[in-house]
Amino acid sequence: MKKYYLPLILTLLSTSGCSYFAKDEVVAKDSWTVERVYSEAKAALNAEDYHTALQFYAQLEARFPFGEYAQQSLLESAYAYYKSDEPEQALATLDRFMRVYPLNPSMDYAIYLRGLVNFTRDIGLFEKYIPRDESQRDPGSARFALKDFKTLVNRYPKSNYSEDAAQRIVYLRNRLAQHEVNVAHYYMRRGAYVAAANRGKYVVENYPRTPAMPEALLMMAKAYKVLGLNELSEDSLRVLKLNFPGHPGVAAVHQTELQ
Repeated sequence: MKKYYLPLILTLLSTSGCSYFAKDEVVAKDSWTVERVYSEAKAALNAEDYHTALQFYAQLEARFPFGEYAQQSLLESAYAYYKSDEPEQALATLDRFMRVYPLNPSMDYAIYLRGLVNFTRDIGLFEKYIPRDESQRDPGSARFALKDFKTLVNRYPKSNYSEDAAQRIVYLRNRLAQHEVNVAHYYMRRGAYVAAANRGKYVVENYPRTPAMPEALLMMAKAYKVLGLNELSEDSLRVLKLNFPGHPGVAAVHQTELQ
């Protein structure tokens, strides 16, 4: 590990480690109304004291399990878990909210929040401060996030969250497409040409109009050429030349024999 990362890592460990120390428990008084308990929870949430907020929300739901405040508390609990870097708890809470209150008017926000949780779920502590190529990350959470944001845009096109969701959809499609191309490159280096071609084909069929498209087509052309499937190779090149004229990879397929 490079020595200049050491101060940053020590700082991260010292700051993140604080969350592991025991925190004081808070208890809503028996005399408090549902409005008072919710007010205390909301104040803690706004102050970014998520530990306290979650305690109050749990007590509100236990004491007053029915009504608008209980529903809102459950939804805001999911947000508190999300901000506390507890994605699994956030997702479980959102799933329960959607299952128990399917007609809640904030359902669009719940779907959007679930997308945000999945969007950031596979980002580790150090990755937040030491960036890397996101197309190299495991795509599982990104696929779930893409599904959530698509659901939101399709089901609630006029939602306040749909515009942001649409932008995230573009980003996620680009990222997932590039991930498939990265895997195709890996297969090509290993001599798994059928697998490489299939990865390129997957991009063409599922992520059209993404920046990874020309590279996917080129990968298909190269893999098919090595496999002796010249007709399929030429078809891939024809699509590449038609949609991306002048791409430098076209000549490379004709002139270079892959080992």
